[in-house]
Amino acid sequence: MARKPQLAEASALFSFLPEGEEPPPGHLGHRERLRRKLLDAGPDALADYELLELLLFFAILRRDTKPIAKALITRFGSLGNVLAAPPEALKEVEGVGESTIAVVKAAQAAALRLLREEVKESPLLNNMERLTNYLTAVMARESVEQFRVLFLDTRNRLIADEAQARGTVNHTPVYPREVMRRCLELGATALILVHNHPSGDPTPSRADVEMTAEVKAAAGALGIVLHDHLIIGNGRQLSFRREGLL
Repeated sequence: MARKPQLAEASALFSFLPEGEEPPPGHLGHRERLRRKLLDAGPDALADYELLELLLFFAILRRDTKPIAKALITRFGSLGNVLAAPPEALKEVEGVGESTIAVVKAAQAAALRLLREEVKESPLLNNMERLTNYLTAVMARESVEQFRVLFLDTRNRLIADEAQARGTVNHTPVYPREVMRRCLELGATALILVHNHPSGDPTPSRADVEMTAEVKAAAGALGIVLHDHLIIGNGRQLSFRREGLL
């Protein structure tokens, strides 16, 4: 018998009230009003912390999620930064446990997959803005350097987007031999190199320029085209092709 109130509360948490019925008082009523606001007015009508509240409903059943959502936004600065924050950093915010972290990381993964699918829809070189938006979402908030390769087919469509290596705050080891091996495995005929600068400044280092030349030479020997090398900073990007470095 003791379980019936708990089941009733759980049902209220994950279902909507009939049209015209007033929400109950307390945090359950707040949840209902927020859900209605999303469906009636659309996501643009919600502040970042309110969207985060909606996500946290699925992880935190019996507490008001607004203080936790606001604490997360304050700690990390934006909704995007919350979604991209590493689990160990999220744990430092009071009220955040494994369930909350799972929901946040699932939301991040869903957003990145949507962006990746949009990138796959057309040849990459036809929409560099869409590509850089995707890469910024994936890499700009990384605390260490990450080196990725975009493998393309004969129509410059994306075959695979793969992280090849992670390094320190200012260096990632890159082996042209391994990049070429993966090109051959995938049947790629072209590629785009990408890495991030955690400092936020996308200016290439001498090592970046030298590594790019090595990969270009190795690719050319196999008839593979290196279209570009992109460096992703914090809100800034640099294209080797555009800067005349390739």
